[in-house]
Amino acid sequence: MTDSIRLAKRVTELRACSRREAELLITGGWVKVDGVVIEEPQFRVADENIEIDARANPVQAEPVTLLLHKPAGYPMDAETVSLLNPETLWVEDAPGAIATSIHPLKAHFARLTACAPLETSAAGLVVFSQDWRIVRKLTEDAATVEHEIVVEVVAEVSEETLKRLNRGIPFQGHLPASIKVSRQNETRLRIALKGARPGQVQQICEAVGLPPLGMKRIRLGGVAMGKLPPGKWRYLRDGERF
Repeated sequence: MTDSIRLAKRVTELRACSRREAELLITGGWVKVDGVVIEEPQFRVADENIEIDARANPVQAEPVTLLLHKPAGYPMDAETVSLLNPETLWVEDAPGAIATSIHPLKAHFARLTACAPLETSAAGLVVFSQDWRIVRKLTEDAATVEHEIVVEVVAEVSEETLKRLNRGIPFQGHLPASIKVSRQNETRLRIALKGARPGQVQQICEAVGLPPLGMKRIRLGGVAMGKLPPGKWRYLRDGERF
């Protein structure tokens, strides 16, 4: 029986590369042992079949962005982050939809920055990203990003109330730069608000005597939550832009 060695050592031999490069290939999900992706460089192998993806690049690991449908009642802390794991990845099955081709890796759940947080009581789209460009867009340039939020309120919304909301109600001493409010039905509002901050939608609704019973963010910029179920997440698709 062949003595076992670390997978990183075997990859070093097969690839004729440094140990560090071999470790990056393994943690990047480029290496299979008997057909199974192994991400642990210390994994022991003996006579198993080792496959290294021909496209493997140890120096370039693409940053990922994860879109989560946060359920109401989850604070923006470790409890919500715990929903991001391989078991909660949403495999799209809608007609015409394409299931993600990205294989979830442990590295995808590290060094994530939470962007555009939601209140604990609110549900909807939240973003976790490793991509500095997306983080900057949703933090430093947050005032330019439109949030679309559906709000369930306690009473029927009158035409006068709708006009008042569209004129803009101050939040922390400032009028919203851009706000569009429409009725989805008698007791449900659809609010499109640029640069929305936690607590802002609740305050403007309360200011017109309509305390929210529930809030759900369904879009951030050009990225919609769509049919993503509560507690599930998906990868940001190529071509989607905030």
